[in-house]
Amino acid sequence: MNSKNKSTERNGTAKGGELSLWTRAITANSEWPDKEEFLDVIYWSRQALGVILGIVWGVLPLKGFLGLALFVMINAGVLYFYFSNFQSVDEEEFGGPWELTKEGFITSFAGFLVTWIIIYTGLYYEVEEQL
Repeated sequence: MNSKNKSTERNGTAKGGELSLWTRAITANSEWPDKEEFLDVIYWSRQALGVILGIVWGVLPLKGFLGLALFVMINAGVLYFYFSNFQSVDEEEFGGPWELTKEGFITSFAGFLVTWIIIYTGLYYEVEEQL
């Protein structure tokens, strides 16, 4: 007998009628009874966005401050739009808009930089041969 019970059914709802985490994350104005789950969605969305932007910045040969500033504006802007307009959560329940905006930002920035550097270097850096 399997000791683990499946918490979700095929239609994406839990046995108690509650929507799965993934379904709530992509559904507008979802209910978030567990605040930590919403913070996890913010955190992992930001990580994915950081890697995606790192790939895009590496393929487009962006360099320097322009790339960094664009990353900060897009990353903060997209996540702010997500929690304030798409999910319409009460920011004060999570410590204010600043707390939600900075949730997972540093690790996202690190993932962005690593991805950006690797892609850019692989595509555009040429080694000079020295005799």
